Amino acid sequence: MKKGAGLLGVTYKLASPVEESKGIDGYIGGRPVSIKPDTYLIKKALPEDNEVKIIYYKKVKDGIEADYGELL
Repeated sequence: MKKGAGLLGVTYKLASPVEESKGIDGYIGGRPVSIKPDTYLIKKALPEDNEVKIIYYKKVKDGIEADYGELL
């Protein structure tokens, strides 16, 4: 979230336990976001909340790559 907020030039904050129970991992620029592995794309049949933007990530050889496409 920190990197995504930096890319957008906004602040971020982590979700509270109550917000996490609703599938929100935090907020970037006041917008709720959820962080999911790229394998979650295969499970697209799961219900989603269009208000919550998803940051997808995948593990690569030297770390993690994140896709902030839904936020941009």
